[in-house]
Amino acid sequence: MIHNRSLMNRNLLVKEFRVNTLSLTVWLLLICFFVAFTMAFYPMFIENQSQFMGLLNLFPADIFEFKGVSNFDDLFSVLGFYAANNTVYMQLFGSIYAIVLGSNILLKEEYNKTADFLLSRPLTRSDAYLTKAAVMIINILILNIIVILVGCVAIEFVKTESYSFQSYLILSFYTLLLNLLFGFAGLFLSTLIKRARPITTLGIGIVLFMYFLYTISKITADAEKLGYISPYKFVDANVLNPDYSLNPWYVLYFAGLTACLAIAAFFIYRQKDIYA
Repeated sequence: MIHNRSLMNRNLLVKEFRVNTLSLTVWLLLICFFVAFTMAFYPMFIENQSQFMGLLNLFPADIFEFKGVSNFDDLFSVLGFYAANNTVYMQLFGSIYAIVLGSNILLKEEYNKTADFLLSRPLTRSDAYLTKAAVMIINILILNIIVILVGCVAIEFVKTESYSFQSYLILSFYTLLLNLLFGFAGLFLSTLIKRARPITTLGIGIVLFMYFLYTISKITADAEKLGYISPYKFVDANVLNPDYSLNPWYVLYFAGLTACLAIAAFFIYRQKDIYA
């Protein structure tokens, strides 16, 4: 019995990973292309520094604050340029990928009418949840690791000065925590759906709304407190700060909220009515 459960879990893990490979590949190619394409403009940006500075001075000084740019000079540092232009790709697009994956990885078995295995022995609800959650985590990790490597290579190709690799990794770790949070938010949402149907649009809407709230809070003083509603508030992108490091409270926020969503989804899913 135990051997059969282990075998079915392994088969389910492999099956889910294969099913989601195409989607992961498409998102990887898209995000890596944008990262490499954007960084390719950095040498031209440096060569025409005075012209770009004149153009940037036309904008309010705090317009790029939500991207971790405290002043326009930060954009002429290779790491500042990366943070301002490329962070959005993983923090926005990566989070959209994560929440779409999380919201559909369990629910698709219901709206596709393929949930028979969820109701059969020896595979239990707990097995199905944990295995599919593991697939989601693996996919998010692969996405982040490859984009980190591509970003690092791109920076090395175009840099004109040294940069803090540690700060680069810290920023990337914040992004990973953000993606995992949205992934489990999608998983949690899927367990609340009574009538099985895709919730991709809802998931994307949540990410965009949270990003919008954070952006508004950074560029509008009257809306500053709204930013605390959004998890983007707890991603420190100020990579050029000499004291830049992992904020333990921010890490605790992501770890705690992600754990709460994962545990809540687990117990709700075990009791949920599932129709094959």
